[in-house]
Amino acid sequence: MLTDADRRILKVIQAEGRITNQELANRCGLSPSACFDRLKRLREQGYILGFHALLDPTKLDRALLIFIEVLMDRTTGDVFKEFAASVSAMPEILECHMVAGGFDYLIKVRVRDMEAYRMFLAETLVHMPGVRETRTYAVLEEVKNETSLPL
Repeated sequence: MLTDADRRILKVIQAEGRITNQELANRCGLSPSACFDRLKRLREQGYILGFHALLDPTKLDRALLIFIEVLMDRTTGDVFKEFAASVSAMPEILECHMVAGGFDYLIKVRVRDMEAYRMFLAETLVHMPGVRETRTYAVLEEVKNETSLPL
């Protein structure tokens, strides 16, 4: 069970993953050693999955964000496993979620431009195991893109 101090630590490190232990302890009202121990426990218990740098996709030639609905031709365990393995091997695919509703998966892709997406769709996505139909949604503007969980 999380304490209030644990929640304070998690809230701060979500926003500033490179913060020093001393500064984290100061902001959370803890001693440096108590803060370090709590942070270590939170990592060991799986509350903290890792630390990452957020990169600018435009500067890295990945300006176009696309969401894709994927409808499978069969919904069997083997098809799902094969599809998941294919998705995992594709660096363009940032996220893939099995969903309930009118389609089976929602995929988030980052590519250079529409031509790069057309090639990805035609040469890769439609040939993945079990894919029957796709619907593409190109993002015109990112209104909100938050990585922090509300605590």
